[in-house]
Amino acid sequence: MNTNIKIGNLTLKNPITAASGTAGYGEELSRFIDISKIGAIFTKGLSLEPRRGNEGNRIIETPSGVLNSIGLENVGLKVFIEEKLPFIIKSGATAIPNIAGHSIDENIELCRILSQTDNIEALELNVSCPNVKQGGMTFGTDLNIFTELVEKVRDVTKCCLIVKLSPNVTDITQFAVRAEEIGADAISAVNTLLGMKIDIKKRKPYFKNKVAGLSGPAIMPVALRIVYQIYDKVKIPVIGMGGINRVEDVVEFMMAGASAVSIGTANMVDPAISEKLVTDLEQYMQRESFASIDELIGAAH
Repeated sequence: MNTNIKIGNLTLKNPITAASGTAGYGEELSRFIDISKIGAIFTKGLSLEPRRGNEGNRIIETPSGVLNSIGLENVGLKVFIEEKLPFIIKSGATAIPNIAGHSIDENIELCRILSQTDNIEALELNVSCPNVKQGGMTFGTDLNIFTELVEKVRDVTKCCLIVKLSPNVTDITQFAVRAEEIGADAISAVNTLLGMKIDIKKRKPYFKNKVAGLSGPAIMPVALRIVYQIYDKVKIPVIGMGGINRVEDVVEFMMAGASAVSIGTANMVDPAISEKLVTDLEQYMQRESFASIDELIGAAH
């Protein structure tokens, strides 16, 4: 069976990846799985300088999911390149840094430096985080700002560029189409949905940032619909995510049009889930007589 997936100039050994923000920098997940066995690790969102993230409550469970307001806490670019990236590379895994700058200029600089860094073949531009007050979701919900950001980042990015979209818009397909027109190599869909929790004892929002990002199985039907719609509008690969925790979910996303998938919240329930899904997908393909992963992609259209 051929499980290789091509995204721009990058070839993944299989379509199972770990979603940014849920697997740290690979080292955390490596205590539970062989990270070289999965397609790629999308690392925690990076800024130029270290970021402490949001104050106060950061995460809470909801029915079939979680709300998080981490605020893109990360070690910063220098520590990532000098300390975090070498571990991933030594482990034989594919690292795809997630770019999460506060401003257009910061995103440009991050992409410029990282795309020229050895052993980095792709970057994921995060235009969709709902948990930071500067930049974040604004990049992914205003088409004019989105266009300016992606154009400027594309100009300096020498490797594969993946754009991670926000579901918190009326028509997400126009953002996917625009990204393709500008020259993005792939789309990640989707980031978390906007949600909220009220502390009824304190009579105020549970999160200091008021809103938070909803993820987990609760959002899968929405994410699946979005991937299906984007696949009909663009020719570049789509990386699907949102509530995946079993092989049937992976197959649904791929039949909807995803070339690869990212496992997010499920990593916090079962840290070994990604490697397990690689095996489960291979067994599914064998059982259903699929010779190549390409036969699954868009099969429901």
